Parts: sequence; structure tokens; C-alpha cells
Amino acid sequence: MRTLTVEVQVPEARNVNVSEAALSAELSDGRTISVPLEWYPRLAHATPRERETWELIGGGEGIHWPDLDEDISVEGLLAGRRSGESDRSFQRWLAAKRAGRPLTLDALLRYERERRER
Repeated sequence: MRTLTVEVQVPEARNVNVSEAALSAELSDGRTISVPLEWYPRLAHATPRERETWELIGGGEGIHWPDLDEDISVEGLLAGRRSGESDRSFQRWLAAKRAGRPLTLDALLRYERERRER
């Protein structure tokens, strides 16, 4: 059996657009990739303002939504990877969002720890 090694260069994101139905990223090689928004439940449950508040990380290797504590890599988009978040984690995040609590993992864990200690 032969082994084939292929080196692939992943382009960087240059711009991002999130609609009600899709996440689209303009890439440095001229392509635009679009995936269904339902692949990323945090984005699907976000307000338009939260979806619009993103930043490129790692020189465009990924996209971060600080208000949602969501990170998506360009490599993952190109590979067709959906969110890997567990349902339990997402349900905790969604409950915190609905209650108006902070949404970062550290803030959620701190809130739950303080609640148990009361």
C-alpha cells in the first residue's frame, strides 16, 4: 500500500457575513464559502447584532464572536465541519443567554459554582 501525502494551504478569511440562513466567509484566495447557519447553533440563536459582532483571529485562520463565545476555523468551514459542541453544553449556554447571564464558558462555570454554594 502506498501512502500519499498532500500539503494543502488553507486560505485566510477576509470578511464574514451572517444572514438568517447562512454563514459566508470571503477567503484570501478569492473564494467565498457559505454553510448553513443551523450548523452553528450559537449563531442560529443569536440576534442580528450579535452575529454582526465578529473578529478575525490568527490572521484570518478563524472567526470569533465575542458576544457568543463562538470560534469557527476556516479549515473547519472548508472541511464541512459542523459545531462540535455537545448538546448539554449548548443547552447550558442557551439557558444563560435567555436569562441574560454572561455567555463565556468561564462565566457560566463560575455562575453554576456560585449557585451550588448558596
